[in-house]
Amino acid sequence: MRRIPRIYSLAAAGLILAAGVIGCKKVDAAGGPPGGRPPTLVVAADVSLRDVPVYLDEIGSCVAREMVSIQAQVSGRIQDIHFADGADLKKGDKLFTIDPRPYEAALAGAEAQYEKDKALAANARAGAVRQQQLFEQKLVSPSDYDLARYTADAQDAAVKIDAAAVQTAKLNLEYCTIVSPIDGRAGHRLVDVGNVLRSDTDTSLLTIQRLDPIYVDFTATEADLPVIRKNMADGSLKVMARIPPGSAASPATAPSAGEDSREGSLTFLDNAVADGTGTIRLRATIQNADHLFWPGQFVHVRLILKTLKDVAVIPGDALQLSQQGTFVYVIGADNTVQPRPVVVGQRQGDGGEMVAINSGLKAGEKLVVTGQLTLGPGAPIRMAEQPATRTAAAGGKP
Repeated sequence: MRRIPRIYSLAAAGLILAAGVIGCKKVDAAGGPPGGRPPTLVVAADVSLRDVPVYLDEIGSCVAREMVSIQAQVSGRIQDIHFADGADLKKGDKLFTIDPRPYEAALAGAEAQYEKDKALAANARAGAVRQQQLFEQKLVSPSDYDLARYTADAQDAAVKIDAAAVQTAKLNLEYCTIVSPIDGRAGHRLVDVGNVLRSDTDTSLLTIQRLDPIYVDFTATEADLPVIRKNMADGSLKVMARIPPGSAASPATAPSAGEDSREGSLTFLDNAVADGTGTIRLRATIQNADHLFWPGQFVHVRLILKTLKDVAVIPGDALQLSQQGTFVYVIGADNTVQPRPVVVGQRQGDGGEMVAINSGLKAGEKLVVTGQLTLGPGAPIRMAEQPATRTAAAGGKP
């Protein structure tokens, strides 16, 4: 086998190496500085200063402002029902009519007795006056005069008893028409036309609940009690209540001022911590004109303790985690990045996509939001246009 001379082999290798170097220089010229990696495409965001709330997130339940169990105050047969199950009622709306005829007759009898006793009382009083005149003339004995006086007084008392009986009869007749004592929503009626009711039982005919405004009851831990009391002393605390995520009316986001949430105020703090649980009960009052919230419904509750001014806020996607803690990639003027540790506060904004930063950042600095996977200290980057969806503002809303 014929061998190639060594001098020609070395020359060929040199030509191949030179060609490779020339080829590498062309690639570097297209993608970055000679010998460096190409810049990483990232999405960036600015650090902004905003007013952000400090809050507690809890789970609460809705409770009707008023709840009334309708019961009969007189006995009788139900003659009419004037509402539909689940109807919205106003105070004074008719609910049930109990057969009034026995009570109309009782009223007529009481009024007749009243008129009779008035006439007897008038006659007895006139007789007492005559007896007094005869007594003064010493024509009748003292006992006859006293008897006439006592008879007149007794008839006057009988008239008062009859007047009270008339009032009672009128009241019983009025009770034959049962009306709603509050504005609210009717539940399911428990009786039908023809049922005979007894006033000496505790049978409930219907339950009515007032839905606007509505209470939201929730609890806080014993450890949170001092800060709640401190901020209550500074003024009324705001509460946000929201339908839990996953329901048909609510997307999966945190409490915020959306169509499925309401803002109210804290109106009650219990006077003792519950034994065994170490929690204290709180209550918020929330307007509910459209009946968004329903008694017994569970809701997400956010109790706003206070609002901090001019706090650094960044998108939550910018946060990275290492063994040393939480950090972000800060973009320098030369389009390279450096990791910087930060102290993270509470999430902010609709859906919690923004995060408050307690320390580590200044307003106006740029951060990497997406594309951190291949980055390291001093890595070059080039910035893509930020998606329009990443414009949600914390704005102090929970």
